[in-house]
Amino acid sequence: MDSTGTGAKYECLLFDMDDTLYPSSLGLNLACRKNIQDYMLHHLQIEESQVPKMCMELYMEYGTTMAGLKALGFQFDNDEFHAYVHGQLPYEILGPDPMLKNLLLSIPQRKTIFTNADKTHVEKVLRKLGLEDCFEGVICFETLNPPPRPIDHHDEKDITVPSTVIQSMGQNGDGSFSVTNSETDTIYCGDPSNVNSNTLILCKPSLEAIKAAIKIANINPRKTIFFDDSARNIAAGKAAGLHTVIVGSSVLVPGADHALRSIHNIREALPEIWEGGDDSKSVLTSTTVEAIVLA
Repeated sequence: MDSTGTGAKYECLLFDMDDTLYPSSLGLNLACRKNIQDYMLHHLQIEESQVPKMCMELYMEYGTTMAGLKALGFQFDNDEFHAYVHGQLPYEILGPDPMLKNLLLSIPQRKTIFTNADKTHVEKVLRKLGLEDCFEGVICFETLNPPPRPIDHHDEKDITVPSTVIQSMGQNGDGSFSVTNSETDTIYCGDPSNVNSNTLILCKPSLEAIKAAIKIANINPRKTIFFDDSARNIAAGKAAGLHTVIVGSSVLVPGADHALRSIHNIREALPEIWEGGDDSKSVLTSTTVEAIVLA
């Protein structure tokens, strides 16, 4: 992996969260799947015998079961779904990880979370792990799937915008938009508008989602390392030009440049991260967020 241009070899580290920053053996993912199936059964009235198979098939085809349900035409509120699925999770099984915290804080490059999960879940997990001050940005469900912006009926222009284009409202003077959570001081990079409320959910492992995240974080994929526990996400990340690391496995998967049994093994596997690092890259500024995202 050669450096491109001048400066450090890497400028940003992009991290998945669930089953990446903590081991899948804790079982939080299994609890989440059970809650999804319960929601399908009790809120969407899907036949009980069909729920497990349907849940898995939609996950495999669309990236998340939620995205699959929306694609099939099921109507439900996104926030309600997330509140049900994540609201009952046994977060108490997660605990502070000072070793990982020290490791992350020692990394000179920018560090950003990139997850399909919603903002509330991200905040809870990072707080439980004690990692809420280790990341400069979070790209989550709301980032890639912002709520629709009310139509301005005073605008006489008849403009048709492709559903793959997300436009921002220019909150920071330069066209960028960010929301800072008062409890964690984490900056959520995103865009509060949506040109099409019926647009299908954008999520990993969609290549469009990966490209959107690259645009939002304003990163050079050739100088960015992407950590994820999903082989499908890794393949998509590699297709988008990212350097890739599969986490939770010692075996390389298609598209992976490195394999880590544990996220704690970053220094051993990638010592070059600490070579020629630029501390200034660890500060997220208003120029970090792209004003227009072309997915």
